[in-house]
Amino acid sequence: MRLSHALLLGLALAGPAAAQTAIQPGYWESTNKLLSPIRQTSVEKRCITPADVDKFMSGPSNRHYACTYPTRVIQGGKITLKGTCVSKKGRKVAIAGAGDYTPTSFNLTADVAVEFAGIDIPGRASTQARRIGDVCPPPAAAVP
Repeated sequence: MRLSHALLLGLALAGPAAAQTAIQPGYWESTNKLLSPIRQTSVEKRCITPADVDKFMSGPSNRHYACTYPTRVIQGGKITLKGTCVSKKGRKVAIAGAGDYTPTSFNLTADVAVEFAGIDIPGRASTQARRIGDVCPPPAAAVP
């Protein structure tokens, strides 16, 4: 289940917060955990460019889900999000999360409710991210 990636990987927030340099661009490592109903952990390293900061800070969303966050407060090192994500197949996921950030770290825990056969299945996920470098490594060479 890639729900934790889909909902939390990009979590750091945007809009006016980006102008305040909520997080610094650079090379970041994220530990994403699905805490319930099943346990799953993944670690991912990614480059966040200056142009990516707004997207990273705008809340969870990726190629699997389109997300909207009517409640998005990013201020004073604290984050509060509440919204809904919808998969390409129409599956809805309600999200309510809170956490904190510094220019070099990001922590968020979110309660999620995945709609399945008309029933909401509750879950909890977290993301802990830290900046591990100023410069991103070059992309890996393609294997022929």
